[in-house]
Amino acid sequence: MLLAQAHSFTQQARLAITLAWVAGYTNVLTILLCGHVTSHVSGTTSDFGRATIEGLRGSPGSWQLAGFALFLLGTFFFGALLSGVSTEVGRRRAWESIYVLPIGIEAVLLASFAVWYRLTGADTYVLTGLASVAMGLQNATITRISSGVVRTTHVTGVLTDLGLEVVQFIEWVFDRRGNVPPRSARAFIRSARSHPTPRRLALLLSILGSFALGAGLGTLAFDHIPGWAMAFPVAFLMWVILQDITTPIAEIEPSDLIGEAQGISLPESIAVFHLLRQRSGTRGRAAGAHRLPNLAAWAERLPPSTKVVILDLDQVTQLDDEAAGEIRAALLRFREDRRHLLLAGVSGEQYEQLRRHGTGDMLGPENACGDLEIAIARGLNLLEDIEAPRPLTTA
Repeated sequence: MLLAQAHSFTQQARLAITLAWVAGYTNVLTILLCGHVTSHVSGTTSDFGRATIEGLRGSPGSWQLAGFALFLLGTFFFGALLSGVSTEVGRRRAWESIYVLPIGIEAVLLASFAVWYRLTGADTYVLTGLASVAMGLQNATITRISSGVVRTTHVTGVLTDLGLEVVQFIEWVFDRRGNVPPRSARAFIRSARSHPTPRRLALLLSILGSFALGAGLGTLAFDHIPGWAMAFPVAFLMWVILQDITTPIAEIEPSDLIGEAQGISLPESIAVFHLLRQRSGTRGRAAGAHRLPNLAAWAERLPPSTKVVILDLDQVTQLDDEAAGEIRAALLRFREDRRHLLLAGVSGEQYEQLRRHGTGDMLGPENACGDLEIAIARGLNLLEDIEAPRPLTTA
């Protein structure tokens, strides 16, 4: 299920980057058709304040401008409300994909934009209103999915975060050189792919470029096929929905094989989880491909008393670059928290796949087990080492 906690960083990044070009594309079309921006409302708010004061001074036409600015503010706000309602409906009904509905609504709004323009021409209120609602909805949706980390419909915050992240990246490079012996460029790239600072820096740069690319593509489409220009983002949004439906996110659930009823009792410091390819009661989905959830965020929510965690990957068959990145991020989180993560159900071939795709310096033979029983035995040994009394040392 595509909750904010379920989205991995890679999934969040892909969605944000791809939706950013839709925002840039839509914004430039409303500028070309109506002379107004719709993907952000900072300038609109300034126009409202200026027009209101000029209206109080008796300037002709100012109240009309203030009313139009207020209209755009209201429609953008309504889009955000619509996103909140639709995602909450999906969450309460335990839908596998809570962002499919808001993205589907956005596709309908942009399709209505295209149809209205072809039928009636450049109607400023209708076109800007539809685009403004769509942008408010999109921005709120990606904000919900990324837990407030990412915006896609404006670049002011992106540039601000970019400046801060550049400083963090420089500090990370110098700290790494001071603490880690020189290694190959491949090892540096592998480390950067999992560290949050360079990953976020790449994300921000990509969003900025994607927004600019969308504006350029929108301008080209308007110059050559103005009546069909909006068809491209609509088709793309429908493709995003199709991809999510056909490739859902796997779920992590506590093991039902452990407990007194099954005759297997483990200390509270050990927890066993299964990575399931389908929800309980869902039919016809087990054979399809699944994406891994945000394992690092899942690790952060584990009880502090849990010292050893066993994650059974028996149902996982595809361990690509994205899966390796999630597992590496989880291993790093466990190491920082001074806890242990053991992977069960990992074959020798899968182990080599993970190491080739970027977990080489984090995943060792001690972390990967062929089956769950071996993983439990290894976990008990680890727990004994953790809880063993340390000998007293004398000066």
